[in-house]
Amino acid sequence: MARTKDFDENEVLTKAIQLFWHKGYNGTSMQDLVDGLGISRSSLYDTYKDKHTLFMKALESYQNSGAAKIQEIIDHSGSAKETIQKLLELTINDLLVDKQQKGCFMVNAEVEVAPHDAEVNKLICKNEQQMDEAFYQVIRKGQASGEIRNGQDARALARFIFNAVKGMQVTAKSTTDKSVFADIIKLTVSALD
Repeated sequence: MARTKDFDENEVLTKAIQLFWHKGYNGTSMQDLVDGLGISRSSLYDTYKDKHTLFMKALESYQNSGAAKIQEIIDHSGSAKETIQKLLELTINDLLVDKQQKGCFMVNAEVEVAPHDAEVNKLICKNEQQMDEAFYQVIRKGQASGEIRNGQDARALARFIFNAVKGMQVTAKSTTDKSVFADIIKLTVSALD
C-alpha cells in the first residue's frame, strides 16, 4: 500500500524555487534542500528522485506561474503599446520587490545550468519561444490596428523587446534604482513608434 505524503507538494516546490534561486543549482546541496523544504531526505528522494528532477519541477513551476501572469496581462490590456508597457512593468515590479536581488530564476538557470544540461536548455528555449511569441502576437495586433507604424519586422521587434526584458532581469541583480528601469522601459516602448 502506497504511503500518503505528509506535505504539500506545491509548498515544497515554492520553497525549492526560493532555495535554487538564491543559491543556484550547484550551490544548493541535498542537505540545504532537506533543511529548507522541511521534509525528510527519504521523502525528498521518494517524491522527486533526485536534486535534478526537483530543480526541473521548480523551473517548470516558475515558468508556468510567469506564463499565467503574462497571459493575464495580454488578455486584459487594451492597446498593443499598453500591453507591452504592462509586461515590461510586470518584469520590473517582480524584480524590485526582491530584497535579495536574485534576478530572474529562469535567466539564472540559463546562465548557470543550461550550457551543460540539455534538459534545462530545452525548458529555457521553450520558455523563450513562448515569450518571443507573446510579444510577437501583441506587436502584430498593434501593426494590424495601425497603432504600431514603424515598419519594422514584428518578429525582430519582439526579439528586441524580449532582449530588453532579459537585460533588465540581469541588471536587477546589481541595482534597484527605479529610474534605471524606467529609462529602459521608456526607450523600449518608443521602439514601437
